[in-house]
Amino acid sequence: MASHVMQVRALYKAVLRLHRGLPYNLQAMGDQYVKDEFRRHKTCSKTEAKIFMDEWTKYYLTLAKQLSKRKKKQTVGQHLGPELLENFTDEQVAQLHELFSVATQKSETGEPS
Repeated sequence: MASHVMQVRALYKAVLRLHRGLPYNLQAMGDQYVKDEFRRHKTCSKTEAKIFMDEWTKYYLTLAKQLSKRKKKQTVGQHLGPELLENFTDEQVAQLHELFSVATQKSETGEPS
């Protein structure tokens, strides 16, 4: 059990460190989302915990790859096709829409987020 807690904590900290490579407004939004999600899954079942850790590990690896290529003007993010969106709950779709709205707002300098 202690090993699992250490793995969760290590992934949590690694994701937050990785977010430092994002623009400030995306970093703040992403950090808050990560904190909320990890807190929300603190008491999930073992099956849910495995899925949760697998998905956040994939997120970490994908974002790390995108940030390393960002110097070449690659965008950060990933297109979600209809087949994936069909598996989302209504709550997840609403949350995704909210994240999209915040992420695409113009910053104070007029630059896209």
